[in-house]
Amino acid sequence: MAWNEPGGGDNKDPWGNRGDQGPPDLDEAIRKLQSQLSGIFGGRKGGSGGGGASLSGGVIGLIGFVLIALYVFSGIYQVDQQERGVVFRFGEAQAELQGPGLHWYPPLIDQVDLVNVTQVRSHSAQSLMLTEDENIVEINLTVQWVVDDAKAFRVNVKNPETSLAHATESALRHVAGSSTMNQVITDGREAIAVEIQSRLQDYLTSYGTGIFVSKVNIDRSAPPSQVQDAFNDVQKAKEDRQRFINQATAYSEQVVPEARGRAKRQIEEATAYRDQVIAQSTGEAQRFEKLLTEYKLAERVTRDRLYIDALESVLSNSSKVLLDVKNGNNMMYLPLDQLTKQRSGANLNIDQAMVDNAVAKILRNANTTRSSNSRVRGN
Repeated sequence: MAWNEPGGGDNKDPWGNRGDQGPPDLDEAIRKLQSQLSGIFGGRKGGSGGGGASLSGGVIGLIGFVLIALYVFSGIYQVDQQERGVVFRFGEAQAELQGPGLHWYPPLIDQVDLVNVTQVRSHSAQSLMLTEDENIVEINLTVQWVVDDAKAFRVNVKNPETSLAHATESALRHVAGSSTMNQVITDGREAIAVEIQSRLQDYLTSYGTGIFVSKVNIDRSAPPSQVQDAFNDVQKAKEDRQRFINQATAYSEQVVPEARGRAKRQIEEATAYRDQVIAQSTGEAQRFEKLLTEYKLAERVTRDRLYIDALESVLSNSSKVLLDVKNGNNMMYLPLDQLTKQRSGANLNIDQAMVDNAVAKILRNANTTRSSNSRVRGN
């Protein structure tokens, strides 16, 4: 049977309206719920007014405690070893940076921006430009940079990386425009990279970006692809020219020392010959003066002696034998030993048969000459 059926006996209205059959009282139900909640949170279950006040104070205190805890915990943050924290208090950057470790800041008052100050970042740039000698060159370079000042990096410039790109383009065009094409694409690349780095760092420092440029690398520097073939021909001609110059220089370095050596040797030989001739002439003059002194003392003897010495000097170098058979000399002497020595000194092979034949021939000629002289005398 339902609780509101007629004749049901006791009134079983769950809202507590036992005396009548009207609708339930909502205010009474709310008061009962408040009473039960107050009992749960430690309030009294007495009258309806006291229980409501206790319930409101406990809930508000709990909510406040939770909000405070959330506020405190939300302000805790950690700064890594490679980072630095820039603190903004009501939008104004503070001078002191937050180092590595755990820190706390009051939310809604401070704001912390973490900046990595050890990471090496890179920016690539590519550009076509005119060199000092009015040639077009294409340069690709890479800029390696780090954050040197975290506060300046976040505060001074709105977009530091965009400023870096513009400064790189300006420094590159200034340096390349002041250099020749040969310097840009050959042996001057390293010097150009150093100059670009110095000028770029000056720009970034004057802007206050807080960026430090650690290295500038020129990855590629070459003429545009449209004129690459013509440029290769020019480079080949330059290489041939340099090769010919090197060959000529090498030949010159080889020939000139040899010519100088030969010239020096001829000069030394001429000097030695001059000294020899002068010394011989001086000696001959001195000998002549001494002979003149002796000649004046004994003219005939000295003259004969000089004549004999001259004949001896001439005939000692001759292989001919002179015989005086006109006066009828029967005794003849042949210097065979001297003839043999002369021929041996000339590397000639002389045996005994050759000597005998030569002696027999000389005797025959001598006998024939003697017989002819005898017949002439007899007539």
